[in-house]
Amino acid sequence: MDLILSFGEILIRQQSLGNTFFDKNNNRLEIFPGGSEANVAASLAQMGDSVAYCSALPQNALSDEIVEILNDLGVHTKKALRTGDRLGTYILMSANGLSKGEVIYDRKYSSFSQLTIEDMDIDKFFEGVSWFHWTALTPALNKKMADLTGVLLQEASNRNITISVDLNYRNRLWQYGQEPIDIMPQLVAHCDVVMGNIWAANKMLGTTVDESLNRDTLQETYLAAAQKSAKEIFEKYPKCKHVAYTFRFMDSPNHNLFYGTYHTPTENVNSEVMETNEVIDRIGSGDAFMAGYIHGLVKNMSAQDIIDTATGAGFQKLFVKGDFGNGKIN
Repeated sequence: MDLILSFGEILIRQQSLGNTFFDKNNNRLEIFPGGSEANVAASLAQMGDSVAYCSALPQNALSDEIVEILNDLGVHTKKALRTGDRLGTYILMSANGLSKGEVIYDRKYSSFSQLTIEDMDIDKFFEGVSWFHWTALTPALNKKMADLTGVLLQEASNRNITISVDLNYRNRLWQYGQEPIDIMPQLVAHCDVVMGNIWAANKMLGTTVDESLNRDTLQETYLAAAQKSAKEIFEKYPKCKHVAYTFRFMDSPNHNLFYGTYHTPTENVNSEVMETNEVIDRIGSGDAFMAGYIHGLVKNMSAQDIIDTATGAGFQKLFVKGDFGNGKIN
């Protein structure tokens, strides 16, 4: 069985239904299951791909509910590990991510962040797997998780498994004395497929970015910057043959402008610009893009169809409440 395996921390998202988290006039919360890697798996399953998700969850009823939700979406969860005492959470201080409000993480000592190689049966973990997806969020948690990621990537490479990474950068997570540039290059060296944006690539991989670029920069300038950045990745990381970047801008809480680029050593293409003033929930739109990107590559689509599929999936997530997308691309 050709199985896509997405590996990362399952999270509980909490957000206020009021104007502030402690709104005395509307003191209610909404919660959703999430986490970048789970979001990718959820979208891929709904696109019809065979996908498994592995995280570490405590043995309790809330974990059972999350696993059931993923199963209902078509995600295989038999590789998930039941260990540790608690689920990681994040608190979204702005309603539905519609403004640049603060995110507060509560992930220390979570089941996943305490995972060790001794907790895992590597042969069973990679059984049936043809594609392994991870994100920069995992090595951001602590040095032990960075080391564990390195072991898993080496094992995947030894098994000739295709490896993809999302260069998710969260400065609030890198708090253990290491910068991304100290950790990420040796991990990304294992990867066949890279996704992120030109700023994250600069922060994590040391590629060039013009600091004068801003919201008013012409799209043509951004496309040239993306092509230059991707070329540097291909030169630095010979195993990598696919790079995709997102460009997402917001001018108001309900506005989003969204487009993407896709690069190989011989091709550079971009999607059309998609724009809306009716955003419902922008959390997870990058993960939906990642799912569309993987889906396009797995299905051997043309370069243009790959970036159109990825961008379409990311854009459609803006209209879906919660972290998980719905697998739609248009």
